[in-house]
Amino acid sequence: MPPGTARTVSIDIRDWVAERARTHPHHLALECEDERLTYVDLDRRVARTAAGLRAAGLSEGAPVAVLAGNGVPIAVLAHATPRAGGLFMPLNARLSAAEMAYQLRDSGARLLVATREFAPLAGEAAGGLDVTVLDADDAGWLPDAGIEGETAIDAARPHSVIYTSGTTGRPKGAVLTHGNFYWSAVASAANLGLAEGDRWLACMPLFHVGGLSILLRSAIYGTTAVIHERFDETRVNHALRHQGVTLLSVVATMLTRMFEADPEPYPQTVRSVLLGGGPAPRPLLEAARDRGLPVLQTYGLTETASQVATLSPEDALRKLGSAGLPLLSSTVRIEVDGRAAGVGEVGEILVAGPTVCAGYLGRPDATAQAIRDGWLHTGDLGTLDGEGYLYIADRRDDLIVSGGENVYPAEVESALLAAPGVSECAVVGLPDDRWGAVVVAVVVGEATEATLEAHARAALAGYKVPRRFESWPGPLPRTASGKLQRHLVRHRLMQG
Repeated sequence: MPPGTARTVSIDIRDWVAERARTHPHHLALECEDERLTYVDLDRRVARTAAGLRAAGLSEGAPVAVLAGNGVPIAVLAHATPRAGGLFMPLNARLSAAEMAYQLRDSGARLLVATREFAPLAGEAAGGLDVTVLDADDAGWLPDAGIEGETAIDAARPHSVIYTSGTTGRPKGAVLTHGNFYWSAVASAANLGLAEGDRWLACMPLFHVGGLSILLRSAIYGTTAVIHERFDETRVNHALRHQGVTLLSVVATMLTRMFEADPEPYPQTVRSVLLGGGPAPRPLLEAARDRGLPVLQTYGLTETASQVATLSPEDALRKLGSAGLPLLSSTVRIEVDGRAAGVGEVGEILVAGPTVCAGYLGRPDATAQAIRDGWLHTGDLGTLDGEGYLYIADRRDDLIVSGGENVYPAEVESALLAAPGVSECAVVGLPDDRWGAVVVAVVVGEATEATLEAHARAALAGYKVPRRFESWPGPLPRTASGKLQRHLVRHRLMQG
């Protein structure tokens, strides 16, 4: 090679838990309820679980579905599945059995590991499928000898597959690589800083990318992940004040509940609170400022291993409504009809960088449509101001964010249209002080509210079931090409 010629070198990644067991053996890795695991303890659990998955028939590159709430089992499986050569595939524990069965079929998963809490649901989801269900709370299937962590893992090797709903109502599995999570962790550390004594509290679901990323980042850094089984404002406040938690990830409704439960200021040991789920209102940001809580609003996607942009506390009021500046791992552009948008011009948000997923599992067409020339076309609309700050104009099409959970109208409409007596249906989100938005369905036809609700509950997760049903004479507003105009439906509902 001639002098001065650049050489492209692929990046190898070490098994994060095994590496930290070597460098920080007695540092606390996980803390959950009454269980505390050092990195040596965690590495042993991961090694045996990985060997158990292999013994259960896991083949290289195959997904392992995991159905569990927040706790040590899902954390161990998040590390053990990739070590065994599989794809970690967390199932949203709030989904219906039918929705889980679809993901099992679509992914081709042959193993489903579930905690006993969800054993009946796991059995129902796997019923009739060629899927082996393993008990995550029973060590009987774990061999004595474990699998050691690798010292050189190709950054492009898939780590996880996380299903995210699309506007067609058919969920797709976003394939996230080791490199995606690694660069997300690097970018987060560059943004927030890193301290050896960091304790990042995970009280959001670990089956979402936001919760999962806390587990993986903590292992990459060699710090501690503190896991709460569910969000409880009193417990979170106590953890921030008395248990040394330094980092927290929540959505605006959770932060509001924390403030309502306790008026006291917070200690300076809390370094950062990451706030997802859309822009926070001024009163909430002012309350955080007054209580000494540094809140950083974020914008991210499953397809980018969590964060893309973050707004610093110093900019929270100066740039009210902004999602902040792109992290060092992400390049953001706004595109209108194939050209770069001007300052303040609304267009589609595109993201490029090493955190962009490898594509959608088994969906080359969807992958080619979403990722073009290295740019992820998010489907979200936004603007960039003159200083490069990102503003989200609208979520993907008509996405409803209710209590931190994403609800796609097309998916709910599809379920309701299958009910007898329904000829047309439109689902929209209406503002709500507690949940951010609530799901409302407008139906044309003869179906009763009781019939609609029963049908929805049988087909959908509870948070997707409309809180309100409206009967309209029809027809619903549509464009000349027949596309449903949900914004007109929403406007009419809000006008009363």
